[in-house]
Amino acid sequence: MTPTVSPLPVLTPAYPVPLLRPGRMGDLLPGRTRIVRDHGTLNPLLGRLGSLEVRLATTTKDIRRAQKLRYKVFFEEMSAAPSASARLSRRDIDDFDLLCDHLLVLDHAVKAKRFRTAKPKVIGTYRLLRQEVADRNWGFYTAGEFDVAPMIAAHPDLRFLELGRSCVSKPYRNKRTVELLWHGIWAYVLHHRVDVMIGCASLEGTDPRKLALPLSFLHHHAGASAEWRAPALRDRAISMDLLPPEGVDPKSALRALPPLIKGYLRIGATFGQGAVVDRQFGTTDVLVVMPVAQINPRYIDHFGPEATRHLA
Repeated sequence: MTPTVSPLPVLTPAYPVPLLRPGRMGDLLPGRTRIVRDHGTLNPLLGRLGSLEVRLATTTKDIRRAQKLRYKVFFEEMSAAPSASARLSRRDIDDFDLLCDHLLVLDHAVKAKRFRTAKPKVIGTYRLLRQEVADRNWGFYTAGEFDVAPMIAAHPDLRFLELGRSCVSKPYRNKRTVELLWHGIWAYVLHHRVDVMIGCASLEGTDPRKLALPLSFLHHHAGASAEWRAPALRDRAISMDLLPPEGVDPKSALRALPPLIKGYLRIGATFGQGAVVDRQFGTTDVLVVMPVAQINPRYIDHFGPEATRHLA
């Protein structure tokens, strides 16, 4: 049975998107809730699967809830080192939150606590930054680690979308949640006529020698073609070519890769040249490049050419 989606009113843009501007971080302080995203003809509610719902953030409160989930995953579960302000607020915050759209997965099957009504819980999130928004402000977050500008300039007729800050609450790290996140991304890509998705994906750990097998696998078996092979910034780059091809066992390498990167591989993504160590987050980052035209047709058929799989 196909899950159904309740109809929501279609919003008409009344002001530029995004509404938050640099220097307006105060808009995200607790206690303030206002609408800050108008998605125009794109219904913010993108789909449902059982008790789970995928939608775009529309208010400051929505964005704060995404930041709280990111803090829990990145700083409490993983080895990221929070700033003093992040530790105080218990939220993962950076200036790009002011520019990006935020994709949320919520669980509506939340039991009410004593004297408190049940509220849907944010259990997954992705951050989405369209090229036109990046160009009007300070570029892509990815450009702080990888030299993506020449690749983008070489394709002036294509629309780029950056994916980032993805995480899922530990009890929900399963196929259903990931499927709903990708359903939301696909609906967003179709609506905004995105041609290429890029972003940083992370392997936990900052010692490349301990990550030699997965990094070498990506280098030898999933490297981007010359057209899409954006390199890591010269002053931050580390080699991914750490083992010879004959020293890479594909099955062992796949087991060593994070689920997110394995998901990207299944969809048809390839990876840039070189990696970057992010010591604040305790990770080693690689560049993901996914031209929409190269997405595995099996996944387009699965979600539907119009992203209708989880819609009424």
